[in-house]
Amino acid sequence: MKKTIALAAACGALMLATMPAQAATKDPVSALKSTLTPGHGVRFTDTVTWSDGTNTQGARDSEGTFQFSKKGVAAFDITMNYGGDAKERVISIGKTGYYSGSVLDRMLPEGKTWFKSTGGAIPDSWAQFLNPAEPKTLASLIKKGTTKGNSVTGSITVKELKAVSDWFGAAKTGTENDNVKISYTLTFSSAGLVSRVQTSYTLSKNGELNEVGVDSRYTGWGSKVSIKAPDPGKVTTKFR
Repeated sequence: MKKTIALAAACGALMLATMPAQAATKDPVSALKSTLTPGHGVRFTDTVTWSDGTNTQGARDSEGTFQFSKKGVAAFDITMNYGGDAKERVISIGKTGYYSGSVLDRMLPEGKTWFKSTGGAIPDSWAQFLNPAEPKTLASLIKKGTTKGNSVTGSITVKELKAVSDWFGAAKTGTENDNVKISYTLTFSSAGLVSRVQTSYTLSKNGELNEVGVDSRYTGWGSKVSIKAPDPGKVTTKFR
Protein backbone atom coordinates (compact mmCIF):
# COMPACT_ATOMS: atom_id res chain seq x y z
CA MET A 1 0.00 0.00 0.00
CA LYS A 2 2.80 2.41 0.91
CA LYS A 3 4.52 1.68 -2.40
CA THR A 4 1.25 2.36 -4.28
CA ILE A 5 0.74 5.72 -2.54
CA ALA A 6 4.36 6.71 -3.18
CA LEU A 7 4.06 5.76 -6.84
CA ALA A 8 0.82 7.80 -7.23
CA ALA A 9 2.44 10.82 -5.59
CA ALA A 10 5.46 10.55 -7.86
CA CYS A 11 3.27 10.33 -10.94
CA GLY A 12 1.27 13.35 -9.79
CA ALA A 13 4.43 15.38 -9.27
CA LEU A 14 5.71 14.34 -12.70
CA MET A 15 2.44 15.42 -14.34
CA LEU A 16 2.55 18.84 -12.65
CA ALA A 17 6.16 19.31 -13.68
CA THR A 18 5.47 18.52 -17.32
CA MET A 19 2.23 20.53 -17.67
CA PRO A 20 2.75 23.80 -19.61
CA ALA A 21 2.60 26.87 -17.42
CA GLN A 22 -0.36 29.12 -18.21
CA ALA A 23 0.79 32.59 -19.16
CA ALA A 24 -0.68 35.34 -17.05
CA THR A 25 -2.79 37.84 -18.96
CA LYS A 26 -0.88 41.08 -19.42
CA ASP A 27 -2.31 44.30 -18.12
CA PRO A 28 -3.85 46.19 -21.06
CA VAL A 29 -1.48 49.17 -21.11
CA SER A 30 1.61 46.93 -21.10
CA ALA A 31 0.02 44.69 -23.73
CA LEU A 32 -0.61 47.73 -25.94
CA LYS A 33 2.91 49.09 -25.53
CA SER A 34 4.34 45.74 -26.58
CA THR A 35 2.69 46.16 -30.00
CA LEU A 36 3.82 49.76 -30.62
CA THR A 37 6.51 49.13 -33.21
CA PRO A 38 7.06 51.37 -36.27
CA GLY A 39 5.81 49.66 -39.42
CA HIS A 40 3.18 47.75 -37.46
CA GLY A 41 -0.35 48.62 -36.43
CA VAL A 42 -3.95 47.50 -36.00
CA ARG A 43 -7.02 47.31 -38.23
CA PHE A 44 -10.50 48.34 -37.16
CA THR A 45 -14.10 48.73 -38.26
CA ASP A 46 -16.67 51.24 -36.97
CA THR A 47 -20.45 51.12 -37.09
CA VAL A 48 -21.81 54.60 -36.43
CA THR A 49 -25.44 55.64 -35.91
CA TRP A 50 -26.84 59.04 -35.00
CA SER A 51 -30.14 60.84 -34.56
CA ASP A 52 -31.06 64.52 -34.20
CA GLY A 53 -33.99 63.66 -31.94
CA THR A 54 -36.55 63.50 -34.76
CA ASN A 55 -37.36 60.62 -37.07
CA THR A 56 -34.27 61.45 -39.12
CA GLN A 57 -31.40 59.08 -38.46
CA GLY A 58 -28.02 58.51 -40.04
CA ALA A 59 -25.73 55.51 -40.19
CA ARG A 60 -22.48 54.51 -41.79
CA ASP A 61 -19.72 51.93 -41.61
CA SER A 62 -16.00 52.62 -41.62
CA GLU A 63 -12.89 50.54 -41.96
CA GLY A 64 -9.38 51.68 -41.29
CA THR A 65 -5.85 51.09 -40.13
CA PHE A 66 -3.64 52.73 -37.55
CA GLN A 67 0.12 52.61 -38.14
CA PHE A 68 2.21 52.88 -34.99
CA SER A 69 5.15 54.84 -33.73
CA LYS A 70 6.86 53.85 -30.49
CA LYS A 71 4.43 56.06 -28.57
CA GLY A 72 1.12 55.56 -30.36
CA VAL A 73 -0.41 56.40 -33.74
CA ALA A 74 1.89 57.76 -36.46
CA ALA A 75 -0.54 57.46 -39.38
CA PHE A 76 -4.04 56.33 -40.23
CA ASP A 77 -6.10 55.45 -43.31
CA ILE A 78 -9.90 55.40 -42.94
CA THR A 79 -12.67 54.84 -45.48
CA MET A 80 -16.22 55.87 -44.49
CA ASN A 81 -19.10 54.23 -46.35
CA TYR A 82 -22.47 56.00 -46.29
CA GLY A 83 -24.10 53.45 -48.60
CA GLY A 84 -23.95 52.97 -52.34
CA ASP A 85 -21.21 55.07 -53.93
CA ALA A 86 -21.18 57.65 -51.12
CA LYS A 87 -17.74 57.20 -49.62
CA GLU A 88 -15.07 59.35 -48.04
CA ARG A 89 -11.45 58.49 -47.39
CA VAL A 90 -8.90 60.22 -45.22
CA ILE A 91 -5.19 59.50 -44.87
CA SER A 92 -3.00 61.12 -42.24
CA ILE A 93 0.79 60.75 -42.17
CA GLY A 94 2.60 62.76 -39.54
CA LYS A 95 1.52 66.37 -39.98
CA THR A 96 0.03 65.95 -43.44
CA GLY A 97 -3.56 65.03 -44.21
CA TYR A 98 -5.23 63.86 -47.44
CA TYR A 99 -8.98 63.85 -48.14
CA SER A 100 -10.93 62.25 -50.98
CA GLY A 101 -14.52 61.54 -51.98
CA SER A 102 -17.92 62.99 -51.06
CA VAL A 103 -18.31 66.73 -51.78
CA LEU A 104 -14.63 67.01 -52.72
CA ASP A 105 -15.37 65.24 -55.99
CA ARG A 106 -17.15 68.40 -57.15
CA MET A 107 -14.68 70.85 -55.64
CA LEU A 108 -11.29 69.64 -56.87
CA PRO A 109 -9.68 70.57 -60.21
CA GLU A 110 -10.08 68.13 -63.08
CA GLY A 111 -7.76 65.14 -62.75
CA LYS A 112 -7.26 65.65 -59.01
CA THR A 113 -8.89 63.31 -56.51
CA TRP A 114 -7.10 64.20 -53.26
CA PHE A 115 -6.95 67.41 -51.25
CA LYS A 116 -3.79 67.91 -49.18
CA SER A 117 -3.66 69.89 -45.93
CA THR A 118 -1.10 70.61 -43.24
CA GLY A 119 -1.42 69.70 -39.58
CA GLY A 120 -2.51 66.12 -40.16
CA ALA A 121 -6.01 64.91 -40.97
CA ILE A 122 -8.92 65.68 -38.67
CA PRO A 123 -10.83 62.61 -37.42
CA ASP A 124 -14.47 62.49 -38.47
CA SER A 125 -16.83 64.26 -36.08
CA TRP A 126 -19.13 61.21 -36.12
CA ALA A 127 -16.48 58.75 -35.13
CA GLN A 128 -14.95 56.63 -32.41
CA PHE A 129 -13.49 59.35 -30.23
CA LEU A 130 -11.77 56.85 -27.92
CA ASN A 131 -8.52 55.63 -29.42
CA PRO A 132 -7.33 52.41 -27.70
CA ALA A 133 -3.96 52.66 -29.51
CA GLU A 134 -2.93 55.57 -27.26
CA PRO A 135 -1.38 54.30 -23.99
CA LYS A 136 -2.24 57.46 -22.04
CA THR A 137 -5.86 57.36 -23.22
CA LEU A 138 -6.22 53.66 -22.46
CA ALA A 139 -4.76 54.07 -18.97
CA SER A 140 -7.16 56.92 -18.22
CA LEU A 141 -10.21 54.97 -19.41
CA ILE A 142 -9.29 51.96 -17.29
CA LYS A 143 -8.65 54.14 -14.24
CA LYS A 144 -11.97 55.97 -14.58
CA GLY A 145 -14.00 52.87 -15.37
CA THR A 146 -15.19 49.79 -13.52
CA THR A 147 -13.60 46.46 -14.44
CA LYS A 148 -15.71 43.33 -14.60
CA GLY A 149 -14.36 40.21 -16.22
CA ASN A 150 -12.81 41.12 -19.56
CA SER A 151 -14.50 44.53 -19.86
CA VAL A 152 -14.28 48.06 -18.47
CA THR A 153 -17.33 50.33 -18.33
CA GLY A 154 -17.35 54.02 -17.49
CA SER A 155 -17.71 57.58 -18.75
CA ILE A 156 -15.36 60.45 -19.54
CA THR A 157 -16.08 64.07 -20.40
CA VAL A 158 -14.98 65.68 -23.62
CA LYS A 159 -12.72 68.03 -21.65
CA GLU A 160 -11.07 65.13 -19.80
CA LEU A 161 -10.53 63.23 -23.05
CA LYS A 162 -8.91 66.26 -24.71
CA ALA A 163 -6.34 66.33 -21.91
CA VAL A 164 -5.08 62.79 -22.60
CA SER A 165 -5.81 62.05 -26.28
CA ASP A 166 -4.00 63.57 -29.26
CA TRP A 167 -6.45 61.72 -31.52
CA PHE A 168 -9.50 63.36 -29.97
CA GLY A 169 -7.81 66.75 -29.69
CA ALA A 170 -7.40 66.77 -33.48
CA ALA A 171 -11.18 66.48 -33.93
CA LYS A 172 -11.57 70.11 -32.79
CA THR A 173 -14.99 69.65 -31.18
CA GLY A 174 -15.08 73.12 -29.59
CA THR A 175 -15.36 74.13 -25.94
CA GLU A 176 -19.18 74.16 -26.08
CA ASN A 177 -19.08 70.37 -25.77
CA ASP A 178 -16.52 70.16 -22.94
CA ASN A 179 -19.08 68.93 -20.40
CA VAL A 180 -20.49 66.22 -22.68
CA LYS A 181 -20.06 62.74 -21.23
CA ILE A 182 -18.95 59.86 -23.42
CA SER A 183 -20.16 56.54 -22.02
CA TYR A 184 -17.97 53.58 -22.94
CA THR A 185 -17.40 49.86 -22.68
CA LEU A 186 -14.01 48.39 -23.53
CA THR A 187 -13.73 44.67 -24.20
CA PHE A 188 -10.34 42.92 -23.96
CA SER A 189 -8.97 39.73 -25.45
CA SER A 190 -7.20 37.13 -23.31
CA ALA A 191 -3.93 38.81 -24.34
CA GLY A 192 -5.08 42.06 -22.72
CA LEU A 193 -5.57 43.88 -26.04
CA VAL A 194 -8.72 45.84 -26.87
CA SER A 195 -11.01 43.88 -29.20
CA ARG A 196 -14.07 46.15 -29.02
CA VAL A 197 -14.98 49.71 -28.01
CA GLN A 198 -18.62 50.80 -27.64
CA THR A 199 -19.44 54.45 -26.99
CA SER A 200 -22.45 56.74 -26.87
CA TYR A 201 -22.70 60.50 -26.47
CA THR A 202 -24.89 63.51 -27.30
CA LEU A 203 -23.00 66.21 -29.17
CA SER A 204 -23.99 69.68 -30.35
CA LYS A 205 -23.33 70.30 -34.04
CA ASN A 206 -24.66 73.10 -36.21
CA GLY A 207 -27.01 74.14 -33.43
CA GLU A 208 -28.56 70.68 -33.07
CA LEU A 209 -28.15 67.97 -30.43
CA ASN A 210 -27.19 64.65 -31.98
CA GLU A 211 -27.28 61.31 -30.21
CA VAL A 212 -24.38 59.20 -31.44
CA GLY A 213 -23.51 55.54 -30.94
CA VAL A 214 -20.29 53.90 -32.17
CA ASP A 215 -19.33 50.22 -32.12
CA SER A 216 -15.69 49.53 -33.07
CA ARG A 217 -13.86 46.21 -33.52
CA TYR A 218 -10.05 45.85 -33.53
CA THR A 219 -8.03 43.02 -35.09
CA GLY A 220 -4.42 42.22 -35.90
CA TRP A 221 -2.70 44.16 -33.15
CA GLY A 222 1.01 44.41 -34.00
CA SER A 223 0.65 43.17 -37.57
CA LYS A 224 2.71 44.76 -40.35
CA VAL A 225 1.03 47.73 -42.04
CA SER A 226 2.20 50.39 -44.47
CA ILE A 227 0.22 53.58 -44.98
CA LYS A 228 1.39 55.61 -47.96
CA ALA A 229 0.52 59.03 -49.36
CA PRO A 230 -1.64 59.13 -52.52
CA ASP A 231 -0.14 59.46 -56.00
CA PRO A 232 1.33 63.02 -56.11
CA GLY A 233 -0.18 63.50 -59.57
CA LYS A 234 -3.67 63.14 -58.05
CA VAL A 235 -3.07 65.55 -55.16
CA THR A 236 -3.86 69.26 -54.99
CA THR A 237 -3.90 72.01 -52.37
CA LYS A 238 -6.41 74.15 -54.29
CA PHE A 239 -10.10 74.04 -55.06
CA ARG A 240 -11.69 74.92 -58.40
